[in-house]
Amino acid sequence: MTPSIRHKLASLAERHEEVGLLLAQPDVLADGARFRDLSREYAQLEPLATALREHDQAERELAESRAMLADPDMRELAADDVARLEGRLAELDGALQILLLPRDPRDEANLFLEVRAGAGGDEAAIFAGDIFRMYARYAERQGWHVEILSEHPGEHGGYKEVVARVEGKGAFSRLKFESGVHCVKRVPATESQGRVHTSTATVAVLPEVDDIEDVEIAPSDLKIDTFRASGAGGQHVNKTDSAIRITHLPSGIVVECQDERSQHKNRARAMSLLKARLLDEAQSKQVAEQAESRRLQVGSGDRSQRIRTYRYKDNLVTDHRVGLDLYRLPEIMQGDLDELLGVLLREHQADQLKALA
Repeated sequence: MTPSIRHKLASLAERHEEVGLLLAQPDVLADGARFRDLSREYAQLEPLATALREHDQAERELAESRAMLADPDMRELAADDVARLEGRLAELDGALQILLLPRDPRDEANLFLEVRAGAGGDEAAIFAGDIFRMYARYAERQGWHVEILSEHPGEHGGYKEVVARVEGKGAFSRLKFESGVHCVKRVPATESQGRVHTSTATVAVLPEVDDIEDVEIAPSDLKIDTFRASGAGGQHVNKTDSAIRITHLPSGIVVECQDERSQHKNRARAMSLLKARLLDEAQSKQVAEQAESRRLQVGSGDRSQRIRTYRYKDNLVTDHRVGLDLYRLPEIMQGDLDELLGVLLREHQADQLKALA
């Protein structure tokens, strides 16, 4: 561990102790907003402070074990301890460097998931439906809540477009690498000759914007239409003009929400989605200018990049950004995404560590 990294870790550990003392102060306890912010900061620093204490303890034990190597009667036992403690310190060094990486403030946010059929006609819509169900099943495994805001079904199944809100702890941190073009190579159900077709679907993962001031939208820039919701939802949904469509005139972005019975709730959901798209668009331009060569394009919403191919004949899923091949296609399509998402997270952390160094 370099002296500069050690100094940064010590400073953060001191801040953790300071925040712990602040949380016990009467004026902080009386201020709900400040108490909440400090509690969140304390929880974020806790793993780092704990790991640093373990690191310091392991260093002390290592020094003691090395001193015992000079004793002929204890040399063999001390050598085993030295090897064990050196391995443990290496693990803790790596863990501490990961904990030192700058946190994405959006990581704990809920998200909007948008899946759209791309090239491939009816098969593209069917594939878009498969991709959406993959994420929905993964969300179910994580205990997250998925709420479909708008959907446009394909003629032969799947979706031409589906937009959902995913609510759950750490949802954006797990799925933020998924934006891009997903490609499938398989024999479609609509193919009578048994030929393999290539179709695509685009995925966009946008963090939900909590603070309405994050994105300023002039009322004169909006065109708001109400319409009757289609699809499932009960008699009330289908018989009243409760669905909302908002067009942001300067950018041409159109959002819809038809899930709620209340027009007021649909309007609020649609506005939140619109802000998320506008913020994502602004950040995409910034990321493109600052980091054109980044492999993962985290949070950039680079929908033009083909990120993954699903080859049904070979039982193979390939992520092109990191050169990862997984021969587990059925399990992945059923929402078993932990291995795939874990590799992407580690690659992103490796890139961050290079920048930190």
